[in-house]
Amino acid sequence: MYNKMMSIKTNKHGSQYQHNMDESILSLLFYTSIPAMVLIIGGVLSTFYAPGPTLRSVILHFAAGVVFSVVSLELLPDIMHEKDPLDVVIGFVLGIGVMLLLRRLTRQKQKLEGAPPIADALPIGLLFGVGVDLVIDGLLIGIGFAAGAQEGTFLMIAITVEVFALGLATSASMVQGRASRKRVIMTIVILALMLLISTIAGVTLLRGLSGATLVIILSFGLAALLFLVTEELLVEAHEEPETPWLTATFFAGFLLFLLLEIAK
Repeated sequence: MYNKMMSIKTNKHGSQYQHNMDESILSLLFYTSIPAMVLIIGGVLSTFYAPGPTLRSVILHFAAGVVFSVVSLELLPDIMHEKDPLDVVIGFVLGIGVMLLLRRLTRQKQKLEGAPPIADALPIGLLFGVGVDLVIDGLLIGIGFAAGAQEGTFLMIAITVEVFALGLATSASMVQGRASRKRVIMTIVILALMLLISTIAGVTLLRGLSGATLVIILSFGLAALLFLVTEELLVEAHEEPETPWLTATFFAGFLLFLLLEIAK
């Protein structure tokens, strides 16, 4: 990702660069609305047609596979390229620390309130992980379009698939926790706005970050997304008895994003 930004800086100059940037921002306003709207559609859909336990497990497995694919194919190569172990450790430790702290605070709250989930409760750990994922996705889309229309379009298609699965999974988990339909929809809309804002930031603000700062941010996101997959999505998915075809949906999600990346 950092390489893409550097190539943009060296290949674009003067007024032509500014003109292309203006076109990129206008294109982003249109293209980034697609995954954001798909996220809302997936989230709202689950509130009206709540998936049963098996379908919910399928959705969670698939979403986990797609997110894991994003980690492997988008974040890791950029982090490895910088070869800056100290910044990687700083970002990674911060990411894990924040996720563990959120989980501890959430469990303490649940313990005080009693074992049964209360009405209108929010899965804070899951929402934070999904939020981090969407911010990273938005930055990737923004930088992708800054690097080129074709690259950005393919990346947008791949991430649209991911956020649809995340919208379904997030909404299903909130419904399972007895959150009201109004609260679920409001939460999904807020997550979609985060995706929109981070996309614009990807093509404007993030380009000016130094290598060290960028690595820390990416490493933080890497840790948070790994936590989201292993400690949130898959844990909830395994509440349903595991079968071979349920497990296969995780790899189907990974494979789908992999194929979309190859198509770029």
